[in-house]
Amino acid sequence: MLSPRGVTRARQLLPLRLWPRRSWGDGSIMASMQKRLQKELLALQNDPPPGMTLNEKSVQNSITQWIVDMEGAPGTLYEGEKFQLLFKFSSRYPFDSPQVMFTGENIPVHPHVYSNGHICLSILTEDWSPALSVQSVCLSIISMLSSCKEKRRPPDNSFYVRTCNKNPKKTKWWYHDDTC
Repeated sequence: MLSPRGVTRARQLLPLRLWPRRSWGDGSIMASMQKRLQKELLALQNDPPPGMTLNEKSVQNSITQWIVDMEGAPGTLYEGEKFQLLFKFSSRYPFDSPQVMFTGENIPVHPHVYSNGHICLSILTEDWSPALSVQSVCLSIISMLSSCKEKRRPPDNSFYVRTCNKNPKKTKWWYHDDTC
C-alpha cells in the first residue's frame, strides 16, 4: 500500500489536467470518488491485469471515463484478438458500479456479450460491491472470455440490441447461464 506521500508523488507524474480542482455540489462524495479513481488509475497503470493496458489518451480530459485496451488470453478462443473496454464512473462510485461495455470495431462474439458491446455480468449490476475495483472487473471479463467454449452471440441479441437503453446498467439482466 502506498503512503499518502507516495500517492502524491506518483500523481504528479500524470498530466495535471487529469486532476482538476472544481467545486462540486456534494464535495465529500465527489472528493471520495476522485480519490478512489486516482488510486485505481495508478494501480491499473502500474500493475495491469494480464493482457490489459490503460489507454492513456482516454483519461487526459476526464478521470470519469476510461478506455482499457485488452488482448485475448493465450490458449483461448480469443487469443491474439484485440478489444476495448469503456468504463464510465458516476459521482457515486465506488458505491455505484461503473458502466462497462465493449467499444470500438471489434466486439467479442460471446454468449454474454451483445453485438452493441453490452456485457451480461452480475458484478456490473446486482452483485457489485464497493470492495470491487477496475482491476477485478477486468479480471472477471478476461475470465469470462477465457472460459468460453464456443463463439456465439446471446440468443436474444437482435431483439435486445434493437430495444435496449444505451446504458447497459438500465437493463434488468436475468442471470441464468453460467456455463460459459
